[in-house]
Amino acid sequence: MLFYKHKTFLGVDFSREIFFRHTITISSCVAFIVVKGEKFMNQTFMREKKVLPLVLSMSLPMVISMAVNSLYNIVDSFFVAKLSEEAMTALALVYPVQNLINAIAVGFGIGINVNAAFYLGADDRNRADQAVTQGIILNTIHGVLLTVLCIGGMPWFLRMFTSDNEIIESALIYSNRAFVFSVVITLGISFEKIFQSVGRMKISMFSMMCGFIVNIILDPLMIFGIGFFPVMGIAGAAYATGIGQCVSLFVYLLFYIARPIPVKIKRECIRPDKYVITKLYSVGIPATFNMALPSLMISALNGILSEFSEKYVLVLGVYYKLQTFIYLTANGIIQGIRPLIGYNYGAGESGRVKKIYHTALNLTLMVMAVGTVLSWLMPEILIGLFTSNAETVRIGVTALHMISLGFIVSAVSVTCSGALEGLGKGVPSLYISLLRYVVIIIPAAFIFSRWMEAEGVWLAFCFTELISGGLAYLIYKKNFISANQAD
Repeated sequence: MLFYKHKTFLGVDFSREIFFRHTITISSCVAFIVVKGEKFMNQTFMREKKVLPLVLSMSLPMVISMAVNSLYNIVDSFFVAKLSEEAMTALALVYPVQNLINAIAVGFGIGINVNAAFYLGADDRNRADQAVTQGIILNTIHGVLLTVLCIGGMPWFLRMFTSDNEIIESALIYSNRAFVFSVVITLGISFEKIFQSVGRMKISMFSMMCGFIVNIILDPLMIFGIGFFPVMGIAGAAYATGIGQCVSLFVYLLFYIARPIPVKIKRECIRPDKYVITKLYSVGIPATFNMALPSLMISALNGILSEFSEKYVLVLGVYYKLQTFIYLTANGIIQGIRPLIGYNYGAGESGRVKKIYHTALNLTLMVMAVGTVLSWLMPEILIGLFTSNAETVRIGVTALHMISLGFIVSAVSVTCSGALEGLGKGVPSLYISLLRYVVIIIPAAFIFSRWMEAEGVWLAFCFTELISGGLAYLIYKKNFISANQAD
């Protein structure tokens, strides 16, 4: 991978100061945004600032963005849980497919992001515009295909995991409405990555916050029929989420029109360019696999757990919504260090790369330690957010206790994977994800479940993190050494 010692990094002129003020009207609300003196980091800043404050300053916006994004599923689950356990189980069964849609949208969005930033950094505006324009078109096509395939395949998918007609019906009611918004999702995420490619991180945060606020307001109104809204039940949750996603996309479009950015969607760039499309997919496909693997894992584990009781499927769904919050700070740290490692690696600062890696690892270890403590101090409260059934809460507490034993060691895999991406080593990073989400955990869950029944699946989580953590460190160390020798 090539790194350029330009005045710019990832296509952003870090020496500029940007001052902007916009008024955006959403429905009947006016949101007034003021961002003053936002300084993009220059080369000296990235190379010379103390590592800890540098990592924290890069990671915090990512943590906030991920927290807002994660709240979509959490909010839906919180209100749907008030309907019934069957409705909550239906939501848990739909979640892997929702995650797959997001994985494809985000994975290809990363392809747009990386290529747009690269061409801007190389001062090739035409190629940057081609990457953005053709990326938007391709991700729209992805959204259409996902809508058709996911809606058409859901009845077959659901019957793989349950024979309960009430759960299947609820899941179809939710999924048939939620998946209609697939194009909105792919377009919204594409614009998110485009704005991030030119350094407009706060616009991404604001757009996602607007969508989330609309979602959290509409959820109870549409689910329970408050005010002039009819009672929609689980369908209301799908509509509320979809409308929130529409609002986020609308805000991105307003900013795109009102505040021009260096890359443009142009009619003359619509004609397919084989080279540009190849570059988009060469980045987007590995990134998609990295994000889609958890969906494969959840589906496989649902299949194992459904042999014992659908309550275990529900608990796994609840856990994955909780772990999104447990891991989001760690993942925010990783997103923050990727450009730092890439920049310093390109500048030949291998010693500083090591410091950034170890700083991120220590921060991630502390975050996961807090997650472990919370999982043991207040598991009933955490699980109780999504169900009031005493038996389900009991199963959930046991699951959280056993799974959380692997939280701290998982920091190694998470940090190594992110650092490898920063070094431009996407394939080794994918190897680590495969270890965590497929190669170790699925066979382990099946074998352990023959011995300990459903609790064997929970044990497989911490077992997997222990093994993959050691292998991840070896993979990272080998590739870091080879990368420096290549230089």
